[in-house]
Amino acid sequence: MKKIDLEALYRRYFKETFLFLKSLSSSEEVAEEITQETFFKVIKAIDTFDGSKDIRAWIFAIARNTYYTHYKKSKAIITEPFIEDVPDHGIEVSVQIMNEDTAFVIHQILHDMDEPYKEVFSLRVFGELPFEKIGLIFNKNASWARVTFYRAKNKLLKTLEGLDEES
Repeated sequence: MKKIDLEALYRRYFKETFLFLKSLSSSEEVAEEITQETFFKVIKAIDTFDGSKDIRAWIFAIARNTYYTHYKKSKAIITEPFIEDVPDHGIEVSVQIMNEDTAFVIHQILHDMDEPYKEVFSLRVFGELPFEKIGLIFNKNASWARVTFYRAKNKLLKTLEGLDEES
């Protein structure tokens, strides 16, 4: 098996892993803590990586599992209220995410969304992974990832529409 440069691996995937975890947790502090823990686990388990999957997908799977373990231990509860001003639902989802005023609302909606929709959406939008790699993470194909992302996006837009109507 080829020797893996751990320092280069860390430099290359730290930011992506952090952004992915931030999308799941909605907290920079939690994301940073879990990213560090993820790379600690990666270093400990690198000898078990057989190269049959994309290493980024492998790292994201470790990050996801580490997040879920952390979440179960902390029983995190969101206590902040929804932001009142949600822009028109016709705007592309990625544009809304870029708007700081709505980012918190979208993260709350994602937090309450069922799996695998939450994770597929996060991997696609925040992790910028192609559908093929998302499928690999779930041991599914790219079509499954594409359909799941489409459904997650529609759920998010419907929830945003509901919030917009309440305002």
